Amino acid sequence: MPRVPCMPIISPTLQRPSRVYNYRQFLTMATPPSDRRPVIISGPSGVGKGTLYNRLFAQHPDTFCLSVSHTTRSPRPGEANGVDYHYVSVGEFEDLIAKNGFVEHAQFGGNRYGTSKMTIEEQTKKGKVVLLDIEMEGVKQIKQSSIAARYIFIAPPSLEVLESRLRGRGTEEEASVQKRLEQAKKELEFSKTPGVHDKTIINDDLDKAYKELEEYIYNPLDS
Repeated sequence: MPRVPCMPIISPTLQRPSRVYNYRQFLTMATPPSDRRPVIISGPSGVGKGTLYNRLFAQHPDTFCLSVSHTTRSPRPGEANGVDYHYVSVGEFEDLIAKNGFVEHAQFGGNRYGTSKMTIEEQTKKGKVVLLDIEMEGVKQIKQSSIAARYIFIAPPSLEVLESRLRGRGTEEEASVQKRLEQAKKELEFSKTPGVHDKTIINDDLDKAYKELEEYIYNPLDS
C-alpha cells in the first residue's frame, strides 16, 4: 500500500465542476472540511482503500495527508525514510511505546509498526486532515486513545468479489490469498459492531465509492 507523507502535494489545475456536482457542492469541496479530525480508513486487504484515499490526495492536495508510520523493518529498495515509513530500531520503537507515543501499534511478519501521536497532532495543528490506513486491531487501540477521530470502513460487495480482486493482482500465493480472506471475514464481522465506525462504504463502483467518501468527509450530515 503506498504511503503518502504529510507534506504538500503539487496541486492539479482547478477543473470546472462536472455534471455530478452542482456549483454549491463544488464551492464546498474547494475549501477544507469544517471537521478537521483525523479520518481512520479501514477495511480488508484488496478492498481499494489506497485507491480511494490517493484520489482524495489528487483532488485536494492541500487538505489531506497520510500519516507516515514508524517501523522496525529495514527500508526496501526505492523507499525513503520519512516518506514511506519512519525507520527506527527495536529499542527506539519500545521507547516510544513506553512514552505512550503511539496511538496504535502492532506486529506483522516479525516487524513492528506504529502510528505516532505527535505526527497526527502536528499536522492537525497545521490545518491538515490526517488520513490513517489502519487495520482492525489498530482501530480498537485508537478507540481507546485520546485521539478524537472519524472512522470509515470500506467494504467489498461480497467475499467472492474480494477474492477475485486478490487473485487478480497476480502477486499472491494461494496461502496468502486464504490468509487475507480469513482476516477479511474477521474485519467484516467486526465492522458490524454498533458504533465502531461512523460510515461504511461498499466499494462496488470506484467512482460511486469515492463520491460517497468525499461527501461524507466534507458534509457528514448530508451523507
